[in-house]
Amino acid sequence: MKKFLFAIAVSFISVTSISAQILEPVKWQFGAKKLNENEAVIFMKAVMDNGWHIYSQNVEEGGPIKTSFSFAPSSDYTLVGQPAEPKPKVKHEDVFDMDVAYFDKEVVFQQKIKLKKGAATVKGTVEFMACDATQCLPPDEVAFTVAVK
Repeated sequence: MKKFLFAIAVSFISVTSISAQILEPVKWQFGAKKLNENEAVIFMKAVMDNGWHIYSQNVEEGGPIKTSFSFAPSSDYTLVGQPAEPKPKVKHEDVFDMDVAYFDKEVVFQQKIKLKKGAATVKGTVEFMACDATQCLPPDEVAFTVAVK
């Protein structure tokens, strides 16, 4: 009888853990390229599962959560301007009653930096919201560290 109850408990836990999987439709990759002794570019690439998208950095108030980057202060570098992004797709979303700019499949954001010492470690976070045709996940935040040598 104990073995039977144990088998039922294991089965219940297995089924419960399978149905409670966390969706992570966006994977981030980070890297850097040194342009010269004094400048570099930080690359922040999002790869989305089929059917999923994230939003541009340029979304009007009242819309979805836009993608945003935050960089930790450092004495080794300074940011040059804002993160750049390619031209997004635009569509009207009824739920927000507005046109919104978004990216699907993959997108690479770029942040130019000026190096003060020839090398740096760039730390920061990206906040974003992923949606598909039927749902939006709560905003998520991913921390990153990129070595520039």
